[in-house]
Formats: sequence, C-alpha cells, structure tokens
Amino acid sequence: MMSKPYTPPYIVTPNMVRLVEIIGESIGRISMAPNISIKPHLRRNNQIKTIQASLNIEGNTLNLEQVTAVLEGKRILGSAREIQEVYNAFTAYDRIEDWNPCHVSHLCEAHGKMMKGLEENCGKFRSTGVGIHRKSEIVHIAPPAKKVPDLINDLFGWLKNSPDHPLIKGAVMHYELEFIHPFMDGNGRIGRLWNTLILGKWKPLFYLLPVESVIRDRQKKYYEALKNSDAKGESTPLVEFLLEAIHFALKELTPQVTPQATPQVEKLVKAITQEMNRVQLMEALSLKDRKYFSTAYLQPALKAGLVEMTIPKKPRSSNQKYRLTNKGSLLR
Repeated sequence: MMSKPYTPPYIVTPNMVRLVEIIGESIGRISMAPNISIKPHLRRNNQIKTIQASLNIEGNTLNLEQVTAVLEGKRILGSAREIQEVYNAFTAYDRIEDWNPCHVSHLCEAHGKMMKGLEENCGKFRSTGVGIHRKSEIVHIAPPAKKVPDLINDLFGWLKNSPDHPLIKGAVMHYELEFIHPFMDGNGRIGRLWNTLILGKWKPLFYLLPVESVIRDRQKKYYEALKNSDAKGESTPLVEFLLEAIHFALKELTPQVTPQATPQVEKLVKAITQEMNRVQLMEALSLKDRKYFSTAYLQPALKAGLVEMTIPKKPRSSNQKYRLTNKGSLLR
C-alpha cells in the first residue's frame, strides 16, 4: 500500500480566499498601468529596503542609509558581522531568480550565500538539536536533526505537487522552514527569501515588492502569528498574517492609490532617471529659481509620495539626493 503524500497542516480559510482575490485584483490593476516596467534603479532601491528590513527583524541594527552606504562601498560605523550580513543578503537576493523554489539543493545554496562567513556549516543542514529563543524565552524546540532531511524532502515534494495558490504555498513554506529550522542559523531570513522566490516565479512583480518592510513594521504581530501557529500545530495564523502584509505592501503600487499629479510634478518625475541632487534636477528641468523649484515641483512630489529622499533623516544634507518611489514609477 502506497503512503499518502505529505501535506503540511494548514486550513484554507474564507479570509485567505478573500485576501488572495484582493491581491490578485491589485496585481491586475498594476499590470494594466501604463509604463509599468520597473527601472533597474527602482528595483535596486526596493531590494535594499527588503534586505534592511529582513536583517533588522533578525537583530541587525543598521538603518536604510547605512545599508545603502555599505552596498556603495562606503565606510560606516557598524560591527563586522552586521556589515557581512548586508553583503551576504544582497548576494542572495541578487541571485534569487536563478533558483528553483522546488529544489532542495537550491535552498542549501541560498543559505550558503546568506550565511557565508557567519556560520561554520552554512549551506548544510544542522547536525544538532536547536531551540528558538526570543529574549530569555524558548519559544520553539525544532525537530531532531536526524529528521531534517526527510522533513525537508517531504515539504519540497508537497510544494512541487500542491494545487494550492502560490500565495498560500509561499506563506506555508515560510512557516514550515521556520518550524523545521533546517539550519543552525539564518532560518528566518531564508524562509522570507523562499516566500519571495515562490511568489516571484508566479508574478515577477514580487521580486521588487518589499514585503519584509511591512513585516518589520508589524514585528510584534509577526511573532504572535508564529506563536499562534505553533500553538495550533498548523501554519494558518501565519499564512493569514503574510497575506495581509502582501496586501498592504501592494497598496503602494496600486494605481488607484496614486495621487493626481500637477504638470510640474509629472515633469519632475519624468526627469528623475537615477538618484539625483537638487542641482541636477533643476538643470534637467531647465529651472533657475530654487524657491519655485522647491514649491512647485519638489515639495508636492515628496508630499504625494512620488519622490523620496536618499537621506530622509537629514533633509538639509549637502549629500541629499532624490529618487522615485514605487508610486512615482507609475507616472513615468
């Protein structure tokens, strides 16, 4: 008698179905927007936001400005480990489209990239028991190390053959990787990376959607969802949380929420081809009046969320530059 294929425990709830439909509608509206192709610099900016948020969830203290500086080869004040984490995460996310989410070997390769120089056995399954601590509390005891290979193979077999929606499968994988804890360290960031990979293979738009930023901003609820999933013995609470986070992240890309722009703001948006300072922008627009540029062009664009500062905590910095946001890219 053949054994029944493994299925991780979760329930597809009416709320999940509702969120999947809403997310699908949002993606459809975004896809139909004119000039939706995402420029390389915008994708890089979102990738940096994703990296900073995902590492911050794991305790990395570097802010967005510092992470950007690290990736530009600049010196910053930060621990060697935190800086190495940034380089590693960027390498992993830069390779994400090369991996197949159904291949266990690719999971190990991704972990090797993510944890290079940070863990002795990076890219290899753990050989000892491990528990998950938050503050001084043990919140989860992972399955015995000897069971990890079989658990992972069963899980990836389910991922390959399950007829469920990618939005649900990606979230289930996120939880299961956290639950199994196949590696000694880096399981949380790998789980989030794999969720992005699964969704990106479905809709490439997800490669540039910084869902991790939303998770970081709702970190308490994120941990509560993980805890509730552990208590229930199924990933349902975390799946619902992650679908809500994706829905929230998509709002910033949905054309319906993009403010109407004045002709001056539209001209500014179209003039921004990369990160540019005030002088470069005025030259691109053939403007000489600094006050008029600020009042009619720059400030309205910043207020509308179409343009953002590269150094938001120091608005008057001599090194200040400006770049398009996701909303701004929709007007190009």
